Amino acid sequence: MKVIRGATTIEKDSKEEISSAVKDLLDEVFAANNLQKEDVTAFVFSLTADIHSYHPAKAAREAGYDFAPLFAAIEPLIDGGLPRCIRLMLLTDLDKKQTVKHIYQKGAKILRKDISEIINIALDGPAGSGKSTIAKILAQDYNILYLDTGAMYRACALKALKSGVDPKDGEAVAKLLPTLDLKVEYRDGKQYTILDGEDVSLAIRENVVSMASSNVSVHNAVRMKMVEMQREIAKSMSCVIDGRDIGSVVLPNAKYKFFITADSKVRAMRRYKELESRGEIVDFDKLHAEIVARDKQDSEREFAPLVCAEDAIVIDTSNLDINGVVAAIKREIQAKI
Repeated sequence: MKVIRGATTIEKDSKEEISSAVKDLLDEVFAANNLQKEDVTAFVFSLTADIHSYHPAKAAREAGYDFAPLFAAIEPLIDGGLPRCIRLMLLTDLDKKQTVKHIYQKGAKILRKDISEIINIALDGPAGSGKSTIAKILAQDYNILYLDTGAMYRACALKALKSGVDPKDGEAVAKLLPTLDLKVEYRDGKQYTILDGEDVSLAIRENVVSMASSNVSVHNAVRMKMVEMQREIAKSMSCVIDGRDIGSVVLPNAKYKFFITADSKVRAMRRYKELESRGEIVDFDKLHAEIVARDKQDSEREFAPLVCAEDAIVIDTSNLDINGVVAAIKREIQAKI
């Protein structure tokens, strides 16, 4: 069973407003989740005690939603609670793995801004800080897109290969960019990369594309095009993006910005243990020196340097595990919602 939640508010306690609000809420829930009658097990409404004029269950039947049992209950009065609010729990037979969209309308949007408004979470930080792992967990927990920016560069590389353009030729690659038809779709909790109308999510993982992507990504024109596209994606859907300059350059207006860091020796040890678990023999001091050099290079590079945005919240992960970092970030996000 999968539960879909929703809520709406009315300005005046009248039959007309209640009927209209219930219909609008149910219509959007069904449209957003592509629901069929047979998918629904029951409708469960709750309404605040200041609503008396009409019963939401009756309003639902009037609107044609009479093909499953309907239940309703009155909520107790709570100081500071949202007035004239109607909540919905839709019980369905959808697969547990299926992604659903919860709908919060009108004044009820304040109850769950994290799912009723577009939110963008920007994570920046040095190599080995764990930002990519954290970004993926946040995206999964909030049921929003983890924007794999690397996949976008790979798609650009694939476009060059298909067009017979040398990925190392910056001028030739730049000429391709105006015709780059690249889209990112978020379905069932996954990112799909669409190039020229074709799903290339698997094709861009081929080794030849990986090598071409490394060459394509060094061109400033490509970087600028990708930033432009990432901004457009962030405008259209909630997402988490990690990188070096997401909060400072790519999404400077993002409401939620974090700079994930850790002591260089801690990051080196994490990498050391990761390589050791794969059976690789590495020298810790050499690995640490490489991490320090990488930090310096990333911070001083001319284009897209590692930057902590002025309004970003710094999270030091040196003494935190992944769950601790995610919890800390969620607390900061919740405080701003």
